[in-house]
Amino acid sequence: MKYGFIGCGNMGGAIAKALSRETTDILISDRSGRAKALAAELGIGYSGNETIAAQCDRIFLAVKPHMMRDVLVPLQDLLARRRPLLITMAAGLETTQIEAFAGTSLPIIRIMPNTPTAIGKGVIPYCHNRLVGGAVLADWLHDMKHCGLLDSLEERLIDAASALSGSGPAYMYLFLEALADGAVACGIPRAKAMEYAAMTMSGAAEMVLATAQHPGALKDAVCSPGGSTIAGVRVLEQHGFRGAAMDCVIAAYQKNLELGK
Repeated sequence: MKYGFIGCGNMGGAIAKALSRETTDILISDRSGRAKALAAELGIGYSGNETIAAQCDRIFLAVKPHMMRDVLVPLQDLLARRRPLLITMAAGLETTQIEAFAGTSLPIIRIMPNTPTAIGKGVIPYCHNRLVGGAVLADWLHDMKHCGLLDSLEERLIDAASALSGSGPAYMYLFLEALADGAVACGIPRAKAMEYAAMTMSGAAEMVLATAQHPGALKDAVCSPGGSTIAGVRVLEQHGFRGAAMDCVIAAYQKNLELGK
């Protein structure tokens, strides 16, 4: 199957990188021309939207939600004639809205990926409409195997999942940088502080996945009575750390809902 990417910014580029480990039969396009460098790096093609609609069997729609109508309407005749599989990653836009913009009934998969997809560590909740058959879905999942975790989810929950896993890397980077800054304030060299913070975050996440223990139990195992760790946890709690973390996910979710209006 020939894949196409209409729009290829950070998120589209991350998926293109992962997908190129399975196939290089890929065309990408963007408005600015910056994706030409990515195409050359990955050994894939660079083209325009009409060429992608005319030639590709599976097309990723990697444009902003407010741009989706303007991108799809000019392609309606080609899409109606060829009926490719569309894979949308636009926050807030349901599969029925994508069909309406396309002007015809098409098989559509909706995904909410994150940028670690580029290195095979992504989280990609997905859903699909009634026209995506089991064989097509299985084949697409096979091609996407280098992306990370792909997990089926009801469409009504996709925007909530995006607020966690889609936006989540930004929250993690912010926390990681802050931890490293704290270590630098204590005298650790910047490069070492960043490496220690990143490995600590990665290791803690792997512990949750590997042991299936509740993170509260894993936290308790590190907090010795009267020790330094519980002193640090106390400061996080005093500053409303958990409440702030919850609120940031809720805020992102509410914004996703606004984007679909």
